[in-house]
Amino acid sequence: MHPETTVSSRLIVELAGLRRRLASLLYESLLLLGVLGGAFILPHVLLGMLFELAVPGWIMWVHVFALLGLYFVWYWAGRGQTLAMQTWRLRLACASDGGPVPLARAILRYVLAWPSVLCLGFGLFWALVDRDRQFLHDRIAGTRVVLLPVAANT
Repeated sequence: MHPETTVSSRLIVELAGLRRRLASLLYESLLLLGVLGGAFILPHVLLGMLFELAVPGWIMWVHVFALLGLYFVWYWAGRGQTLAMQTWRLRLACASDGGPVPLARAILRYVLAWPSVLCLGFGLFWALVDRDRQFLHDRIAGTRVVLLPVAANT
């Protein structure tokens, strides 16, 4: 089996395998429990306890969407890696040149990931038929998840 590669102006990178990306996604969901616990549940519980205020459900969904958007877009556009991606040596890159992902493209990927995942995981299953094993939201957004080389111990 030949490793898939994409040519960048700086280096040749290997596309991350499907199993590694799914493992990273699972780990990411565990990390997001902490993010949501601290920045979503806690404020709503405090609003309810201190002011006896129940926020409407649609506002809660907007809060979740915005909160997770800030988390993912911040990491993708900044370092190209979320915390889970760092653990699994993955990085988000532009499909065209392997370079860093601009803010607008990171936002597009985030917005596209919601229906990709929520529609019974269709966008994730797409990777089974995609020629490069990319998720549907990556294909549409023009991004790729690449595997970083092992750092040499010096």
